[in-house]
Amino acid sequence: MKNPFRATRIFAGEIYAELQKASWPTRQELWDSTVVVIVASLLLGLFTSITDFSLYQFVDLFTKLAS
Repeated sequence: MKNPFRATRIFAGEIYAELQKASWPTRQELWDSTVVVIVASLLLGLFTSITDFSLYQFVDLFTKLAS
């Protein structure tokens, strides 16, 4: 029977080795990316809200004309 603790220790060591190879963003790069994500989310939310409102008004207009 295999020792699960040995396999876990090997796995954790491999994870640590791979994380050492990764390139991590600087604080400025992280801040810039965060700002881009927030602005993009706000723009997408604004677009969705305007589109939803416009379609609602369009359907409401035709509903009133039909009745």
